[in-house]
Amino acid sequence: MSVHKGILHTVTLFGSFSTLFCCALPALFVSLGAGAALIGLVSAVPQLVWLSEHKHGLFIFAGAMLIVSGMSRYASRNAPCPADPAKAKSCERLRRISLGVFCFSLATYLIGFYFAFIAQYLV
Repeated sequence: MSVHKGILHTVTLFGSFSTLFCCALPALFVSLGAGAALIGLVSAVPQLVWLSEHKHGLFIFAGAMLIVSGMSRYASRNAPCPADPAKAKSCERLRRISLGVFCFSLATYLIGFYFAFIAQYLV
């Protein structure tokens, strides 16, 4: 995995995490009756309010990063690993880790999307 792809996957992971922090965690706290804990969290980390105020841009950015990351994974799915057995083993391990990070990022994005845009209409 090249350095650029590693950076891409890292940005994708942090982008999807930010959607989770902006929308899913506050909704979870409120639904569990932990509004006081949410107020304490917001007073300790006031940047959460900024994330919530800019959720549309945040979700667009994170979604775009997920799409680019998915396209990158798809384009390199059949790329050969090195002939050296140790490097080939490392290459395969990094591909599995990369897939896990991508799936985790996608899951956190979808959870955040649900709480930000869908759950409010179901209540």
